Amino acid sequence: MKKKVLIILGWILVWQIGAILVNNKILLVGPLQVLSALFFMIQKSAFWTSLTFTMSRIILGTIAGMLSGILFAWISYQKPLIKDILQPVVLFLKAVPVVSFIVLILIAFGNTILSLLISLIVVFPIFYINTLEGLLHTDIKMLELAEVFEIKPLNKIKVIYFRSVYPYLLSALELACGMAIKSGIAAEVIGQARNTIGNNIYQSKIYFSTDELLAWTFVVLLLSWLYEKILLILFRKVEPK
Repeated sequence: MKKKVLIILGWILVWQIGAILVNNKILLVGPLQVLSALFFMIQKSAFWTSLTFTMSRIILGTIAGMLSGILFAWISYQKPLIKDILQPVVLFLKAVPVVSFIVLILIAFGNTILSLLISLIVVFPIFYINTLEGLLHTDIKMLELAEVFEIKPLNKIKVIYFRSVYPYLLSALELACGMAIKSGIAAEVIGQARNTIGNNIYQSKIYFSTDELLAWTFVVLLLSWLYEKILLILFRKVEPK
């Protein structure tokens, strides 16, 4: 713990020295100026409105992506034909740049639910692929035993399938949380949705407010870390024994 704190403090010192050497508030500001900007920002109601607007949509998008990814993975596992049909869709979602989806959604739906839909699009293939992989690696012998002892389907899911899929879901969750927040906020920057974190970042860029830009960046990093930690804590509570 002490080692980590010392490393972080060391990098903050390097940052401060860099800001002093550059001596240009537009190019680089020091950590104290960023903290001052952050302290000023959190006193405004607009800050909390933006935080609530952005995070509520990203959380909804993440949950929708998780549930739909798991559901379609289960259907694909049960029906190989559905798996074949969905494979090009999943590859398409993985391969196409997020910015292309942002533009398409802006044209079709506007910017109100942009971050929600982008989060869903980013999270869905992660959970679909990981869940399907976990299902395909389910122990065949355990399934055969379940058939012999006529275990009910719901119990089979809880005792056998969930145990097999759990590590894959955990990996998906660790990857998806950060991706959802970064992609959702990037969408807001491009889409210019009002009262959002993305819009505030864009405004900071327009007015060359580097201190506010870095303060918002720190907020995004903190939100991403907290979001991942909270979801992982909740998910570990249902870890199969």
